[in-house]
Amino acid sequence: MSDLIEVVFKGRRREYFTNPREIPVRDGDWVIVQADRGIDLGKVHHTSEWVKREDAPAKLRELLRPAQPEDLEVFERNRSKETRAYDTAKERIVHRDVDMKLVDVEFQFDGNRITFFFTAEKRVDFRDLVKDLASIFRTRIELRQIGVRDEAGRIGGVGTCGRELCCATWLRQFEPITLKMAKDQGLSPSPSKISGACGRLKCCLRYELDFYKESSREFPRIGSKLVLAGVEQEVSHVDIFRRTIVLSDESGNETPLPLSELPAGTKVVGPSRDRRRGCDKTRCGARGEKPGDGESVKGQKLQFPISEN
Repeated sequence: MSDLIEVVFKGRRREYFTNPREIPVRDGDWVIVQADRGIDLGKVHHTSEWVKREDAPAKLRELLRPAQPEDLEVFERNRSKETRAYDTAKERIVHRDVDMKLVDVEFQFDGNRITFFFTAEKRVDFRDLVKDLASIFRTRIELRQIGVRDEAGRIGGVGTCGRELCCATWLRQFEPITLKMAKDQGLSPSPSKISGACGRLKCCLRYELDFYKESSREFPRIGSKLVLAGVEQEVSHVDIFRRTIVLSDESGNETPLPLSELPAGTKVVGPSRDRRRGCDKTRCGARGEKPGDGESVKGQKLQFPISEN
């Protein structure tokens, strides 16, 4: 069984190739590979020791040879052609009044195909545009619609964290991100704070979500009420890092209380964090006869902290 090589192309596009000739290559080497109706040039991203065969598709093309200096010269000339092709395509888009935003252009190494990447709010009819571009460039034309998150990955940039965008470096797949993920982590719901370069919710909202959700189970939920020394107080804030809760009385006075100082058996009035459909935590204080029973119980009194027994 031949080795697998992962090769990266322009815009962080990645593909897997076999290496039946056992050509010695290392990460970062430029190589010539088989492409659709021709050959293409890319950079080795991972060699066989890092590539899992189950991640690769069943049908793979081959790695042909290492790239030579003259190949890199052709590659640079193609980059210059892409700039001119981008300007030409934009002119034709305006002329045809096609509702799309051109994002990037990619020349196949041998010039047998030019791919135009674009974004659009809906499906567009670009058949006439393809005919125009084919008559100008005299080669195979492909228009590929991508999403705004893919657009950010192709163009690249720097995030608010000061690092290069995840989608432009290592992130391979986009997973659904919801506003609830920001809420579960106590982040501001302001779009300017939680939106990425693409205008969508930041992918990194998912990275630490499991930690926040698991840690928050040790605390009473914000808005619930605790009965301490016969006085009912509301939980107004939770700090999972300092392991502190902030209690507010009827006058609005706030008092911080370390979780370790919360008396055992303290009554919590109101919904607990684990009272949601599908919860199957064995130590969940709101759990009834079966998972989710606590969902319909209003004002149930719970004992906090939850017993470990």
